[in-house]
Amino acid sequence: MLSQLPWMKGLTGLDTELRQAEEEGRALTQELRQEAEALRKRPVTEREAQAAAERIYEAIQALPLREGYSYLEPSDLEGIQAARPAQPPLEKRTLSPEELYDRIYGGWLGRCGGCLLGQPVEGWHRERILGLLRESGNLPVKGYISSDLPAGVRERYQVTDEGGAYGAKLKGWINNVAYMPEDDDTNYTVLALKLLEDKGPDFTPEDVAECWLTCLPLLHTCTAERAAYINLANLLPPPLSAQTSNPYREWIGAQIRGDLFGYVRPGDPEGAAALAWRDASISHVKNGIYGEIFAAAMIAAAFVEPDPAGVVRAGLAQVPERSRLAESIRQVLSWREDGVSRQDAIDRVHQVWDEKQPHCWCHTISNAMLVAIGLLYGNGEYAASVEVGLISGFDTDCNAATIGSIVGVMRGAKGLPEEWTAPLHDTLKSGVDGFGVVKISDLARRTAALASCPAR
Repeated sequence: MLSQLPWMKGLTGLDTELRQAEEEGRALTQELRQEAEALRKRPVTEREAQAAAERIYEAIQALPLREGYSYLEPSDLEGIQAARPAQPPLEKRTLSPEELYDRIYGGWLGRCGGCLLGQPVEGWHRERILGLLRESGNLPVKGYISSDLPAGVRERYQVTDEGGAYGAKLKGWINNVAYMPEDDDTNYTVLALKLLEDKGPDFTPEDVAECWLTCLPLLHTCTAERAAYINLANLLPPPLSAQTSNPYREWIGAQIRGDLFGYVRPGDPEGAAALAWRDASISHVKNGIYGEIFAAAMIAAAFVEPDPAGVVRAGLAQVPERSRLAESIRQVLSWREDGVSRQDAIDRVHQVWDEKQPHCWCHTISNAMLVAIGLLYGNGEYAASVEVGLISGFDTDCNAATIGSIVGVMRGAKGLPEEWTAPLHDTLKSGVDGFGVVKISDLARRTAALASCPAR
């Protein structure tokens, strides 16, 4: 059983490690490549394979950057802040307690709604998603996806109801749920709330690690989080927990964890980014960290910036200027400014990132580009924005959740369409210890109690 669980065996992540090392500029040697290839072909025990893979991971981490590598991508907070571009000014606004709560509640609802939209088709490729939407009359997307379909359509798209996430009996099709079911995209938002309530705004990466080990089961984590969790349980502290035997260190996991840090720093992208760094650094490096910073900063900006392009730029301003993520988001902004159509923008992401390759499908950069496209082409409308997170393929529930969270903050709960909020019944199921089934409005009130605006 344990040997079959994903993201726990070093050998299964070896191809990802080699590609990751290449992308982050490591001067990979032919000897290391040959050693990895030989290990894949040589019959060894599970323990021997794990030990050999870990030796390769350690050797790669010790390699210098190759000559001519043009990106500057620090993982420490001071280095990240020093590598940012000039900070754009944001409107100075004071939100009343009522408006602050409504905006935060909108963020929670928007995140849950986007996640529920993308959850049942997570892992599907773009054409399969589009085909189902067309044949079910839900394109353009008007609401959540149902599995209550003609037999021919169900068979054609291999629609099944059984086997939901985290032990649920049924998948999250809208006809199967009466609230937001458990998902890692909402578990981490709840976990961050608990972290801030227990440890306060001066929490450390070590506090994040303790919170994970205390409140979140190992098998409710994925990819980089699972690798980091195992490292933490083996007493490797941050940032070693992110760097050790973790080929997924630039995947999307941290990007889905930044929302709460934006909610509690309204109008303060820099403050939100600093909180997000403390969280991200226990499991990710470089662009993996930048993804969470980008998301948290955009959410903080969404409280005061009415223009989606301004929100994206505010998030980008917290990311090192010479990073791969920043370069890619600048490309997306230029496409919108140059009049590139939404479909062409999505296609351009697919031309660079192959959604059928796990590293591409789950990488921070590919998915952050789609989040930016959703915001820029959705024009602040909820359905049009989260639709991009769904129809683009890649990590559908993660991207629609992040887009929905940002638009939810921009519009507030009162500004979100009822057809998207009513099916949630103001209820979320969490896998975080001590929460269980909770009211989304209560989570929003607890979040608002922690929120602080920057000094004016």
